[in-house]
Amino acid sequence: MQPKPLVAEFAGTFALIFIGVGAITADSITKGGLGLTGIALAHGITIAVMVGAVGYISGGHFNPSVTIAALVAGKIKMVTAAGYVVAQCLGAIAAAAAIGLAMPSAALNKAGYGVPAPGPDVSMTEALVTEIVLTFFLMFVIYGSAIDKRAPKQLAGLFIGLTIAADIMMGGPISGAAMNPARWLGPALFSTGNLPNFWIYWLGPIAGAVAAALVWRHFLEEKT
Repeated sequence: MQPKPLVAEFAGTFALIFIGVGAITADSITKGGLGLTGIALAHGITIAVMVGAVGYISGGHFNPSVTIAALVAGKIKMVTAAGYVVAQCLGAIAAAAAIGLAMPSAALNKAGYGVPAPGPDVSMTEALVTEIVLTFFLMFVIYGSAIDKRAPKQLAGLFIGLTIAADIMMGGPISGAAMNPARWLGPALFSTGNLPNFWIYWLGPIAGAVAAALVWRHFLEEKT
């Protein structure tokens, strides 16, 4: 397998976690100066520009659930998928380590290291369902704007970034709106008390993404 797609996936995931966690921490420093909308836009804009920058190299997944869904839909091979997931997870871990050097530790701790987590009075089931549905929307848009042969690929980054921003505006207070196991993994490894929630942020996004990919594959995609 060529290293270029792996580097692209590492870089895109690194950017998402570094900017995402950084925005949440900055919001804590400014006492709500960014707010939920600002945090959502930080995530969405980062994905939009990174898809534009390297999407033509790797497909711009930056998310293990997207890669697994693409594998299930027959769009990539197993070896490629495995390489992508490893690169994405390593990018997330490296970004979480880097943000620890870039931001004041007190602010990071106050922001919970930006780890997606169920909100106050939100049950594990509610958080799981939210992750499933939000990631379904995300993968639905990815498939329709970047994977399907009829897709307007020049606009894929914009559509995907807007979907992420919209998902976070709704789901941020409920589940943290990770939609991405790597988005949870990197920060969780550098914080405390979040590892027991791992199943929500792996099972939910993967289930939602696979469901969306299968809907496209069997009901919306033109057969060739």
